[in-house]
Amino acid sequence: MDATHDAWAGPTVEDLGELVVLDRVVQRLPAGAPLVGPGDDCAVVAAPDGRFVVTTDMMVHGPDFRWAWSSPEDVGWKAATTNLSDVAAMGAAPTGMVIALAAPQDTPVAVLEAFADGVRLAVGALAPDCGVVGGDLSTSATFTVSVTAFGDLRGRPPVLRSGAGAGDVLAVSGELGPAARGLSRLFREGVDDHGEPSRAAVLASGADADPDVQRQRRPVPPIADGPLAADSGATAMLDLSDGLAIDAGRLARASRVTLSLEVDLDEVALHGGEDHGLLATFPADAVLPGGFRRIGAVLERGDADLVRGGVAVPTTGWDPYADWDGTAG
Repeated sequence: MDATHDAWAGPTVEDLGELVVLDRVVQRLPAGAPLVGPGDDCAVVAAPDGRFVVTTDMMVHGPDFRWAWSSPEDVGWKAATTNLSDVAAMGAAPTGMVIALAAPQDTPVAVLEAFADGVRLAVGALAPDCGVVGGDLSTSATFTVSVTAFGDLRGRPPVLRSGAGAGDVLAVSGELGPAARGLSRLFREGVDDHGEPSRAAVLASGADADPDVQRQRRPVPPIADGPLAADSGATAMLDLSDGLAIDAGRLARASRVTLSLEVDLDEVALHGGEDHGLLATFPADAVLPGGFRRIGAVLERGDADLVRGGVAVPTTGWDPYADWDGTAG
């Protein structure tokens, strides 16, 4: 058995029980600096200017990840980053998370410990001032993760999706396409003769070492660029979770504008998701901060949400109700 799947050995959650498992998992999570941390019915966290942002996201075995393709540490990393990026997209700095896990009774405790390690590594790399301040553990036939994350606006107004205006610059920070390319390779090469997800096939194909596959498992969103964008006058912003085109459409409709792309992007960069970059609009005279780069402009509302060279671009991307193939793996 390869190292990424060593966690599947050892005592299960059923063997040890909730209290022991929770203690072993909590010890591995980043603590942050709450006023009151795990152990009571609620944590207590500071909201220095009287406001905070809050977001929640779920990951379910099957539509959102496959054990055959991801280690428990990968899943922990991804569960953390998908929420951290939403906080950043409001212009806030992540300060805390609560995590609820529902795991089958035969899940080895080491899987939950490795999941916690992934959360700790992601937070340490991308939002070191954030911590896990509470959560819950239950049982389910399907491994399910639910994360709620909190952020501090630090005196800034929140950056909404609805503030873009004609004449603004359209800009993006972060990668476009590698996570989707990695997922496509896994669906193409990481399956057995029956088309089922297969760890052995991933290893045999060489996909395990593919940087795009690694980005699919562990996206690296530009968390610090969210507050930088707010400080630089961003008029609208959102996290690119489902694909540039579909998320650009959401921003365009919220702001009642049309977004015009000025760069050539392939279909994967346009419609692939899970890179968790940031899409933002800025005043025309703004100096783009951090890793933001111009990709277009904001126009008066027209007949389409997104255009390139005056031609409408379909605002499609990931939809779990339409795109999940019904398998787990």
